Amino acid sequence: MIIKKATENDLQEILDLQYMAYQSEAKLFNDPDIPPLKQTLPEVYSEYEKGILLKALNEDGKIVGSVRAVCNDDTAYIGKLIVHPDWQRKGIGTRLLLEIEQLCQRERCELFTSTRSTGNIKLYERLGYVSFKETAVNDELRFVYLEKSCR
Repeated sequence: MIIKKATENDLQEILDLQYMAYQSEAKLFNDPDIPPLKQTLPEVYSEYEKGILLKALNEDGKIVGSVRAVCNDDTAYIGKLIVHPDWQRKGIGTRLLLEIEQLCQRERCELFTSTRSTGNIKLYERLGYVSFKETAVNDELRFVYLEKSCR
């Protein structure tokens, strides 16, 4: 498994992987229209230009995971940690998250996920993240925000 910075040429493959990886989240809410499933290539390109986008490659050079971050003065805002369903539970998400934390070199790292995404929450807590707030988007959707001291 190789983790490296994504290039502009990787963005379509990462977006395709995102659509595949977020199907499980959509099922949690019985909603095929969650934002990650509606994101467009120009939107991914904009995120790519504003921050750091990593990819995880398998031995065949296929992208099987990715993560993004935008780093400001003291905080790295991490998002869209995705792993191909066939490659989950093999440590790829952990490696991607630890790598982007190191690349960002900020005092604090922050991310969020749905309160129903218990597997994600357990992963983040295992890696030292602590919940600091919850917000309601609507009656069905609540996000939990987690943070970690990264230095």
